[in-house]
This record gives sequence, structure tokens and C-alpha cells, in this order.
Amino acid sequence: MEPRSGPASRRHVPWNRLLLAVSLLTFWTPPTTAQLTIETMPPLAAEGSDVLLLAHNVAKNPLGYAWYRGERVDNSQLIGSYRVATNATTKGPAHSGRETLYPNGTLLIQSVTQEDTGFYTLLVTNDDLQTERPTGHLHVHPVLPIPVITSNNSKPWEHKDTVVLTCGPETQNTSYMWWISNQSLPKSTRLKLSEDKRTLTVVTVTRKEKGPYVCETRNPVSISRSDPFTLDVLYPVARPSLQVSNTTVPEHEGPVVLTCLTDETGVSIRWLFKGQSLLLADRMTLSSDNSTLTIDPVSREDAGAYQCEVSNRGNSSRSGPLG
Repeated sequence: MEPRSGPASRRHVPWNRLLLAVSLLTFWTPPTTAQLTIETMPPLAAEGSDVLLLAHNVAKNPLGYAWYRGERVDNSQLIGSYRVATNATTKGPAHSGRETLYPNGTLLIQSVTQEDTGFYTLLVTNDDLQTERPTGHLHVHPVLPIPVITSNNSKPWEHKDTVVLTCGPETQNTSYMWWISNQSLPKSTRLKLSEDKRTLTVVTVTRKEKGPYVCETRNPVSISRSDPFTLDVLYPVARPSLQVSNTTVPEHEGPVVLTCLTDETGVSIRWLFKGQSLLLADRMTLSSDNSTLTIDPVSREDAGAYQCEVSNRGNSSRSGPLG
């Protein structure tokens, strides 16, 4: 009798081993090489400072490096190259005299200017002759000068003139802020800022808006404030009045005190006698602010009409005559 034919025997694999194999295939991945990158340090570069373009994740045992201005490898834009085997650095046509290449691939740029703003490309040649070309960007910001406030009207009239204040100079990537009397600008329909906030318009100015004003400029690397600026707001001067201590005084006696009364501040006062500027005699004295005239003793030559005049930079006003 011939033996019964049948299927070949199969070796059974336990299910838990299959599960382990699948798990290993699922979670195991071949190691990857970290990507070569460039970091700018400091990230915000101020004009005149020193900046490093740091090369991260450089492969082991590279043959050499080369740095270029721009986003591509162009020999006319070569800053310099470094050969590891000889520890030799060769300067390129784009070298300004301020660049230094280090053996780890880092580039130092000293005393950067705004012209240094742009892209930089690093070419790394590895020991297998493969190359890597990461690109970084450097943005150099100017250190802002002290701003200056200018006005379109140096002597505006109250309730009449509109004043435009400008914070200068104008610089790119700069924000502007304003203060009045050491406070942020109040909400007012008569205070209007331009879109870039560099210009402040004061509509129909009053003495309340005379200031002082300060403007501030900011960019990513610096902050600067202007000197205070005060508007010389002109306004009509109210008519003063005269007060006298005694209108009838015997000759050679005294004193007689005349006082100029005014509610105005920041005004100057002068005295008139018979419509002309008063010439002070030895018997006459004025107070420090000229508001009081004392005559002692009195002479018949002093008889007549006295007036006082108050004035600011805009106009003046006289009292009625007394005497």
C-alpha cells in the first residue's frame, strides 16, 4: 500500500512573535541626519554691532566651507572659503574686511551696516564630496537718532489756527508715539494722528494744547525720545484796570501806590504817563513784576493820567487813564 499523499507540513509561528515583529517594524525607523541650518546671533542686529551667522548640525569631518552673499553660490559674491586640511582661509571678492570664517563653519561680521542686510549662503563640502547649501538672512536695523519735533506754525492764534507737529526724521520700520504734558494723548476730536502716527494735527489750538509735546521713535533695536516742544499759543489780552492807594496827596508827601490789575499770566507790564512811556524819576520805584508803581514823595510834576499796558507775544491792551 502506497503512503497517503497530503500537503507538506507547515511550521506554526506563535501569534505573539508575529505581533512583536510587526511592532518592531512599526516603531523602528532608520536614523536621520540633522539638517544643516544657519542661525543669526543676535537675532535682531543693530547697526554697528557684531553679528555671528552660526552653522548648526555640520557633518563630521567636512573638507571645507565657503560663504556667499545672496541666495545662491556665485563666485563673484564669495566672501571667503576655509579648507580644513590646511587650516587656510581664502578671501573672496565680496569680502569687506570685516568678515571672519571660523573652523566650525561660523561667519563673524563686525560693525554691521544696513548694507549688510540680505541673504547669506553657506556651502559645506563633506568628506564624501557631497555638498550642503543652507541659506540664512541678516536684517540690520539702524540705531535711531534723537527725534526732533517741528511745527508748521510757530505762533498760532488761539481758537483760530490749526497746528501740524511732525516727528522727524522719517525712518523705515519705525513706530511713533506722542505725549502731551507727560501724559498719553487724550481722546479729542481736535487731536488727529496720521496713519503712521508721525504727524500730529491740533485743530483750532487752545492754550490747553500748548504742551509740552514729546514724540518717541521705536524700532526692534532702539528707542529714542525728543526734547520737549511747547507751542507759543497767542491769544487776545484782556484789558487791565488801575487801582490807586490815594488820588489826593499833598505835595512832598506820600507814598502813592498804583497797581495794575490783570488776570492774565505770562504777560509783561509797562507804565505810561500822559500817553507816553513813563520815565522813572528818583522818587519812583517798580515792583519786580512791574505790576506796582510807588511814588514817594509826590511832586506836582506827577499830576496827570497814568495807564498800564499788559502784553504777550501776540498783542497788548491798555487800561483806562487814571488821574
